[in-house]
Amino acid sequence: MLQIFCCNDLTKVPLKKKLPLQKRSKMNRKWLYYGVFFAVLIGGFYFTMTKLIPGYEEVKLPVLSYVRPFSFINQDGEKVTETDLKGRVYVTEFFFTTCPNICPMLNTNMKVIYEKFKSEPDFIVVSHTCDPDRDSFPVLKHYSDSLQVDNKKWWFLTGRKDSLYLTARNSYLLDDPKNGLQKIEDQFMHTQFFALVDRNGRVRKIYDGLKKKELKELEEDIPRILKEKAMDGNFSNNLFSK
Repeated sequence: MLQIFCCNDLTKVPLKKKLPLQKRSKMNRKWLYYGVFFAVLIGGFYFTMTKLIPGYEEVKLPVLSYVRPFSFINQDGEKVTETDLKGRVYVTEFFFTTCPNICPMLNTNMKVIYEKFKSEPDFIVVSHTCDPDRDSFPVLKHYSDSLQVDNKKWWFLTGRKDSLYLTARNSYLLDDPKNGLQKIEDQFMHTQFFALVDRNGRVRKIYDGLKKKELKELEEDIPRILKEKAMDGNFSNNLFSK
């Protein structure tokens, strides 16, 4: 049955009462106090963490890749493997001694990095040849001497061509892996990029070795990575395990 309500009945519906202005003001102040309290609490926690944990407030560089096991020969004819680099921060590149164009510019820029950080006990530069047929270890030693650098702080490595190219592409990400589809004897890699590697064998960033802006970034990133601690354990198959 259809019910009809009189207008007078509508007036009987209770209306929601408004809080007195004084009471509303007290509630607003209460929420304001809560907001200030939690803001101070969060700020205090953040301040404490930045003091207790160095670098806590910094945005860390991402991990791009892991350095895979390798075995090369340095400028003194000594064997070098990835374990020799554990605990060190290093910048690495690929070049060849007879390069007439970008390589001299790259190593001029790399020497600036070397000079700035050579006093850091855990920092080194690692240069690989991409022309091992010509760049034997005596040739690399002669090239190193021409740069007048300390080989304890700047290594020059040679080895098998396929191993060098595989390391450049799969470990350091300094060349496109698609360039390795042809026979190794037909390949010749020419890259202008540097890779920054941390104490744990992790590639953290790639830089164009010919661009001033990116070289400046490299100079700023190296101290950040040097502050990071090495993991416990031994390096094996891209993982550190106890």
